[in-house]
Amino acid sequence: MQTIFRGKHFITLQEWTKEEIDTLLDVSFDLKRDFAMGKPTPYLKYKTIFLMFFEQSTRTRNSMEAGIAQLGGHANYLDTGTMQITHGESAKDTAIILSRFGHGIACRNCFWGIGNKYLREMAAWSTVPVINLQCDMYHPMQALADLMTIKEKVGDMRHLKVSIIWAYATTHKKPISVPVSQVLLFPRYGMDVTLAFPEGYDLPDFIIEQAKQNAQKYGGSVRITHDMDEAYTDADVVIPKNWGSWVKNPDTKVVDDLLEANRSWKCTREKMALASKDVMYMHALPADRGNEVEDSVIDGPHSIVYDEAENRLHTAKAVMTLTMGGK
Repeated sequence: MQTIFRGKHFITLQEWTKEEIDTLLDVSFDLKRDFAMGKPTPYLKYKTIFLMFFEQSTRTRNSMEAGIAQLGGHANYLDTGTMQITHGESAKDTAIILSRFGHGIACRNCFWGIGNKYLREMAAWSTVPVINLQCDMYHPMQALADLMTIKEKVGDMRHLKVSIIWAYATTHKKPISVPVSQVLLFPRYGMDVTLAFPEGYDLPDFIIEQAKQNAQKYGGSVRITHDMDEAYTDADVVIPKNWGSWVKNPDTKVVDDLLEANRSWKCTREKMALASKDVMYMHALPADRGNEVEDSVIDGPHSIVYDEAENRLHTAKAVMTLTMGGK
C-alpha cells in the first residue's frame, strides 16, 4: 500500500499509479464503513479547503463540504463570479494566496481549452494540494466514485463488460470529462470497455491511445463502436450519458443539427433488454430525464445511480484525507 500522499495534486487519475488508486479505494471503503457506524473521523481537524466553482454543482460541492466537515475541517465555498478573477486576477496569484490561507484548493473549471490549463497553472504555484472538481478534460472525482461503486457491486472487475454510451440531451453542451476519465481508468482494473457514440462525438485521439495502453498493461480492453445496440448487447454495466462535440466542434451552441440527428440515442427498457440480465445502469447525474434515459430505467431495478452518487462523499473524503493529511 502506498502511504505518502501529503501535498499530492489530484488533477487526473492518469497521473496516479494503480497502487495509489488502490489506496484511495481502501480509504474510501474504510470511511464509508465509519460513516455507516457513526464513528467520528477527525483526520483533518481545523484544516481549511477552498472550493472554487466556475460552474454550478450539486453532488461535487456538497460531497466536498459535507466531507471536510465530517473530517473535522472547514470548506470555504468560492463562487468565482464574486472573486477578483472576474477582474483578471491570474491563476498564479490566486493559488499562491489561497495556499497561504489554508490546506487545500479544489476547483471546477469546465471551459473548453481553458479548464485543465487553469488547474495546472494553479498546481504549479500552490504550496498545498490542488484537487480537480471537474475540468474540460477530466473528472477524477467522478471516475473514482464510479470505480468504487462497481467494485462494491461485483468484487472482481476483471473482464466485466462496461459500455460507456453517448446519449441525447439538450440541457447544456456537457464536458467530455466524465467519459474521458472512465475510459482511461476502467481498463486499468481489467474491464472490457466499449465506447459508443455517433460520428462527430469523438474523444481526443491521445485519450483513446492512452486508454488502449492502459488496457494492454492491465489486461482490459477498449473498443469503439458507432452502433448503439452493439454497445448494449451483453453489457454488465451501461453508462449512457451525453457529452458535447467539443473535439470536432468547439462552438458553445447547445442544440445543433448533429445533436438533433441523434435523438434516438436514448437509454430505454428495450435497449436494457439487450444487456445481461443483471445489468447495472449508472449515470454521474444529473440525468436529462426523458432525453438521455427513460424514467422506467433510471428509477428501475437495474439503476444504481444513488449508490453511485453517495460514493462521491466517501471518495471525496479519501482524497482530502490522503492529500491534505497523512505524512
